[in-house]
Order: sequence, then C-alpha cells, then structure tokens
Amino acid sequence: MKKIFIVVFLAILTLSAFCLVACEQKTDKEYIGIISAMENEIAALVKEAKIDRIDEISGEKYYVGTLKGQNVVITKSGIGKVYAASGSTILLNSYRISKVIFTGIAGGVAEGTNVLDEVIATRLLEHDYGLLSNEGFVWRSGDPGFGNQAGEYYYCDETLVNLAYAKAVEVLGAEHVFKGTVATGDQFIANETYVSMLRQDYDAYACEMEGAAVAKICIANDKPFVVIRALSDKADGKAHDSYANFGDVAADNSCRIVLALLDALPRT
Repeated sequence: MKKIFIVVFLAILTLSAFCLVACEQKTDKEYIGIISAMENEIAALVKEAKIDRIDEISGEKYYVGTLKGQNVVITKSGIGKVYAASGSTILLNSYRISKVIFTGIAGGVAEGTNVLDEVIATRLLEHDYGLLSNEGFVWRSGDPGFGNQAGEYYYCDETLVNLAYAKAVEVLGAEHVFKGTVATGDQFIANETYVSMLRQDYDAYACEMEGAAVAKICIANDKPFVVIRALSDKADGKAHDSYANFGDVAADNSCRIVLALLDALPRT
C-alpha cells in the first residue's frame, strides 16, 4: 500500500511539473532581442528600460524587461564574430524572440560618411572569409569545403531597415544617415588601403566585427533583424584616437535610434 501511494504521489508530481512547464511555455512572452558587442553600446538602453530580471548565461548578462512599451531582452555578446554568433544563438534559444536589433559602433568606409554619422545595414558580408594562397586572397571562394556560397551576402529585413532609417533621420537628420552594405571581419580596421578595398570591392559603407555573424544566426533561425551602426572613426590611421574620443557618443546615438525604432514598432 505504501509503495502504491509513493508511485501515485510521484506520478502526480510529474504531471504537475509537466503542466507547469506547458503553461509557462504557452503564456511565455515574446521579446525583441537587442544585442551589441560592448557594454557602452547598450548602457543607455539598459538605463532607460524597466528591468524585471537579469539572467546570467555563459558568463553574460541578459536584461529582461520592457523598453518603450516593448518586451525586450538586452545583452552584449563580446567583440568579434565568434562571440557575436554565440551570444545571438543563446539569445534565440533562451527566449521567444520575434526580431533582433543589433546596435553599436563601426568604422566609416564610404566616401561622404563622417564620424558620428549612422549606417543602417541593408546587407552584410564577412570580408575576411575566403581562401588565402600564394596567389592572394579570394573572398568566399565557393569551394565546397568552405561550406558557403561564393560572394555570400546576408540581407536585413527590409521593413526594419526602412523604419530604422526613417527614425535615424528623425534623430540625426538626413545628411547624417546612410543605408548600405556593412562589412564584418575579426579585425579593428585602421588602414586606408584596406578601407579603399572594402569600398571598391564590396561597396561597403562601414566595417565592424559582429554584424554578419548575428545576421547568419538570425537567418538560420528565420528571425527578422536589422543592424544599426554609428561611426566612431573612419577606419584609417587615426581610427584608434577617433574611437577613443567619439566611441561613447556614437554608441549613445545608436541607442537613441533604437529607442525611436522601438517606439514606432507594433507592440509585442
């Protein structure tokens, strides 16, 4: 009799736990994911948000709450493509994310862009991915062993791009906002020759270290995304000094645009 009671009791506990998980999954909120590489790139957003809780996953903080009336999860991934891909994967696997906004700073590439201008990415590419041989570098060679198509671009969600661009124009003025290709690689670019190559070969408007990795993960998970980049430097020989002087201001500018974008999006 005692054994029967224990079995029944355990069965009830198991069923209750199952029902609890099912109910939580059914009523779980849908969030807009906001991700950056560095703490200063999300600082203004975290300060503005109403944070309900902070989850720590794999050493990074995920701020869960509301911002401009939207349910959001805000996090930083760390610098570079590996960290960005990892952070994006954790974000999408840990929360019900409807769309992703990447915010942060970048180096200016296109002629006519200046420090503190804004670039809304229409598409992204990995400029350092390809075949390097004695004959030189071939971008995304298309060799089946690489597992990628030759000349592969990652396209942002057109609706988010157009809305982010419109809000950026409202915040900064049309003369300071651009739409175009953003080039991603695991280097901080401070070289005029390389900048010229990015401009000529890829028609890039900005270069940075995370966007294409985030884009790849979002596309693989069928999530719309947009990449919003403020120019902290011109990726030239003066890039380090410019970044030191204008990095925080540029990061705050991108945050202001994210806030305007959130305000304009339908409520989740």
